[in-house]
Amino acid sequence: MASQGICNLKRLGVLVTRPEHQAGRLCEMISASGGRPLSFPGMEIAEPENPLPARERLARLCDYQIAIFVSPNAVSRCLAMLGDQPLPESLELAAVGKGTADTLARAGYAVSIVPEGHFESEALLETPELTAVQGKRVVIVRGVGGRTLLRDTLVSRGAVVDYAEVYQRRLPDADPASLLERWSADVEVVTVTSQEILENLWQLCGEQGQAQLAATPLLVVSERTRMRARELGFKQVLLAPRAEDKAIVETLCGWVAGSPL
Repeated sequence: MASQGICNLKRLGVLVTRPEHQAGRLCEMISASGGRPLSFPGMEIAEPENPLPARERLARLCDYQIAIFVSPNAVSRCLAMLGDQPLPESLELAAVGKGTADTLARAGYAVSIVPEGHFESEALLETPELTAVQGKRVVIVRGVGGRTLLRDTLVSRGAVVDYAEVYQRRLPDADPASLLERWSADVEVVTVTSQEILENLWQLCGEQGQAQLAATPLLVVSERTRMRARELGFKQVLLAPRAEDKAIVETLCGWVAGSPL
């Protein structure tokens, strides 16, 4: 089923930097709304170099009361590792964002803990269920590395917390030369959905392309990423309220409506 247009993006050239397997729907929504999407993945998602610790942790999910999924990739990679083994019915499921909750729902799992408003770790930690965790065992399903805020805060509240690191994020092996050649004609705004993607894109563009990148309007989905973009020298940074595709396109719509495009 084709995506329905949200507005008229007036042939806006939009660089989409989601991982390749996650970029399709956003590109479709931009096209349906009259934009010109160009996909250039700023991150690769792969199996951990050593998946055994994650597999062993997932085999003992019955030992935990709460499982926190930090991203749609965490859900899909976790379920792939589990294979035919379902998530325990006794496990209370938490999702950092709506996209993560939706991915769990599509797999047949109800999420009972999800933040309202901004979908980020800080908001999730404000939910009542994660405020009273004294003595509870919590597993955080995530990629290798990343922020420790969730674990550190839950431990300070008396929980026993483990990680199940079910994927790793990698810098793509990509040559941006053709992208930079097309930039002036095809890229009028850049979208990034994580700070790591922003850092990767900055590195991939190199000194030759960084000035061009920083001069292009940038759409981000968190205040942390907006602050980092300012540090890098971006002149115009738009903030979408959520990392969902619809929220990104709606933010672009609002920006185009107020811009002389």
